[in-house]
Amino acid sequence: MKIIAVEEHWNSARIREALERLPSGSRDESVAFNARGDNQARLEDIGPGRIEAMDAAGIDVSLLSVVTPATQPLPPAEAVALAREANDEATDAVRAHPDRFRAFATLPTSDPQAAAAELERCATESGHVGAMIHGRSGSRTLDDPAYEDLFATAARLHQPVFIHPQITSNELRDASYRGLDPQIELGLASFGWGWHMDTGLSALRLVLSGTFDRHPDLQLVLGHWGEMLLFWLDRVDSLSNVATHLERRVADYITTNIHITSSGMLQERLLHHTLDFTHADKVLFSTDYPFHRPDAAAVQKFFEAVPDPADRSKIASTNAEALFRLM
Repeated sequence: MKIIAVEEHWNSARIREALERLPSGSRDESVAFNARGDNQARLEDIGPGRIEAMDAAGIDVSLLSVVTPATQPLPPAEAVALAREANDEATDAVRAHPDRFRAFATLPTSDPQAAAAELERCATESGHVGAMIHGRSGSRTLDDPAYEDLFATAARLHQPVFIHPQITSNELRDASYRGLDPQIELGLASFGWGWHMDTGLSALRLVLSGTFDRHPDLQLVLGHWGEMLLFWLDRVDSLSNVATHLERRVADYITTNIHITSSGMLQERLLHHTLDFTHADKVLFSTDYPFHRPDAAAVQKFFEAVPDPADRSKIASTNAEALFRLM
């Protein structure tokens, strides 16, 4: 069975260095997780070492994406230059190993018009299969009208947009995540809670602002089994009663325009819960490398938990092939 892994992270050394130069108040502290153990060396390897890790997990194709927060916290001019450089580096890796890699575009969202232009360049000139972005750039959220051209471009070019977690804003951290041990604060504002609530809210705001009514062909991807949205879907759908400007119910957008990936959380109970709330053809596989590194036995066990063999094949590869036009 062919296996395609979505959301497999890498990092440009130049982006890492630029983020390290940011003043403390503008820095995403969760980048510290990138440097734990041998993560950084693995992140910056998009060649033979990465392919060796893929082989150990039984993965045939990886979709490469620059790790959080990519270029989003950087000043516009620097973000534009480094995003383009990273995208060209990913293009080179794909060309060197066309049977093993595809890539998401990194976008300089601190400059919304440049982000739309870079998405178009990557899609039409470089063969990128979508884009990975984060829920805010500074204080600007994705539903801001400034990003209308970006989502219009993504819909027109059939480029799925993966919204990946980033740490919550300083204002929200001050209000809701402070007052604990510093390491606990950081974990709570990132992988333990804040990342996922922030990302799910970003997607929900796009629904509520009518983005999918204006761009019905737009497709989003969310990791970590839907960033809380599926687990609260019944309640979220009650927003349909007040969002009367929308053409459809909120839950319908989530199950039609949003695809869900596992992000290395290969627990059977999460898989079954997801299949209870969305369609099997909206579910994708990911190990979230290098932060999760399941071996081939763990990956095989995960797929054996998918009840229907046809659904197993969809989640393993055919959904990704269709969504990202890999055939």
